[in-house]
Amino acid sequence: MLELSKKTNLLEKNIYKYSLQDIEEPELYREMFNYEEVPKIAFNHRRVPVNMPEDIWITDPSFRDAQQSMAPYTVKQIVDLYQLLNKLGGPYGVIRQSEFFVYTKKDQEAISKCMELGFRFPEITTWIRAKKEDFQLVKDLGIKETGILVSCSDYHIFKKMGMTRRQAVDYYLETIRDAFEAGVVPRCHLEDITRADFYGFVVPFVNEIMELSRDAGIPVKIRACDTMGYGVPYTEVALPRSVAGIIYGLQTYSGVPSEMLEWHGHNDFYKAVANASTAWLYGACAVNCSLLGIGERTGNIPLEAMVFEYASLRGSMDGMDPTVITEIANYFRKDIGYNIADMSPFVGRNFNVTRAGIHADGLMKVVGEDGRIRTTFQNLVTATGRLSSTEPNLQNIPVRVELGRLIRKVFVPEDGYVFVDADYSQIELRILAHCSGDEQLIEAYRKASDIHRITASQVFNTPFEEVTDLQRRNAK
Repeated sequence: MLELSKKTNLLEKNIYKYSLQDIEEPELYREMFNYEEVPKIAFNHRRVPVNMPEDIWITDPSFRDAQQSMAPYTVKQIVDLYQLLNKLGGPYGVIRQSEFFVYTKKDQEAISKCMELGFRFPEITTWIRAKKEDFQLVKDLGIKETGILVSCSDYHIFKKMGMTRRQAVDYYLETIRDAFEAGVVPRCHLEDITRADFYGFVVPFVNEIMELSRDAGIPVKIRACDTMGYGVPYTEVALPRSVAGIIYGLQTYSGVPSEMLEWHGHNDFYKAVANASTAWLYGACAVNCSLLGIGERTGNIPLEAMVFEYASLRGSMDGMDPTVITEIANYFRKDIGYNIADMSPFVGRNFNVTRAGIHADGLMKVVGEDGRIRTTFQNLVTATGRLSSTEPNLQNIPVRVELGRLIRKVFVPEDGYVFVDADYSQIELRILAHCSGDEQLIEAYRKASDIHRITASQVFNTPFEEVTDLQRRNAK
C-alpha cells in the first residue's frame, strides 16, 4: 500500500513491521566480538540519509553515571556543579536535563536543594532500578521523568538475566506500565545496543513500547546506549555497530520522533565524540554526556566537547557561555581535588598552549659565527603599528610553560650590556579615556586599577574579585 509521507512529502510504501525473533540460542556476534581479537568493523555498503533535527540539545548524567567511577560528590558539590551547568547551558537550555540518583538521603537532599534554585534548565530527572515503589518515590519528589534499564543485547538477556527475548520484553513492558500508572514519563535505556540484534529484537521491542505509549497517552523516551563503546560513526557500516543505522532504524521502523531519541556513548575506542555528533546528524535530538567525560571504564562523552560540537554544527553557541567550562575545570581541581590531565582538550592546563613557541632546533639554524642570534624588527607589518620580530620570531616564546622558560634562558646580553624592555602601558586605552572623557575609565587609571579585570567584570556581569583569568583575557 502506498501513502504520502509527512516526513519526505513523497509517496512511499508502508514501512515493513519487524517481528520479535524469539530464538532459543543467543546471538552474540562472535565473528565481530571474538574475545581473543580486536572487535571487527563490518561493512554492508548501505547508506542512510543525514537527518539533522531542527533542534538539538545536551543532557547530563554527571550526578548518576559519573559517580560510579569516582568518589561520590557531596551535596554541596552537586548543587555547585548543577548551578554551573545552568550557567553554561544558557537561557535557552541547550543543556536540557541532568540525571540524579534517588536512593540515599544525600541523593534526595541534593535533588531538593537543586529544585529549590528554581532553574528551568537543566530539568532534573532520575534513574531507578524500575521497581514499582521506586516510581512512586520519583513522583513524590516532584520529578516528571526517570530512566529505566532495558538491556537489549543477548549478552544481557540470556547471560545476565537468564531469560528469553520474549520474557525480557514482557518484563520490560510491565515495568513501563508501572511508570505510566505512577504518572511518570519513562526513559528507556536500551543498554548494550551496539551488540544487540537490531531488527530481530530492538526494533520489534521498541515498536511494542511505542504502541504502549500511544495507548496510555504518555510519551516515552528512547535512549540508545553504546555501553561498550563499540559504536562506529562511518557510513556504510553494518549493524549493530552503525550509529547512523541505529538512529535511522529507530526513527523509520519504530516511529520514534527525534525529540524522544537520545544517544549515550562510552569512549572505550576513542569514538565517543564522533559517535555523538553522528547521532545528532542522523536524527537524534539529544546526546547524553558528562562533565569532563567522567564515567565507567574509559568514560562517557565529554560534555565540554559537545558544547563546541554544537557550536560547530549550528554556527552559534545559542546562549551557552563557554567560559564556564574553565570555571568547571577549576572547580574540579580546587574544590573536588580531581586530577585533570594537562593535555585534555578545553579543560587541561596546556589546552591552547604551545609547548615551545619556537623549536630549539630552528633557533640553532640561525646562530651566527659569533654565537649570537639576530632577528629583524619590522615597524610596518602589524595593523596596530607595534614592532614585530621575524627570521626568527623572538616575540612568541612562551613564558607560562617550563619548556618555554628554559628556552628563554639561552638569550643573554653581551658582556657589559643589558636587555632593555620598554612599553607604553595600555597607551591606546589611556588615549581613549582622555578623548572620551569616560569617568569610569579615568577613575580606574587614577586608582591604578586592573582595567581589563574591570572590563571583564562588566562584560560578564561578574563581581570584580570573582573574575577568572580567562574572562580577563577575553575582555582584553
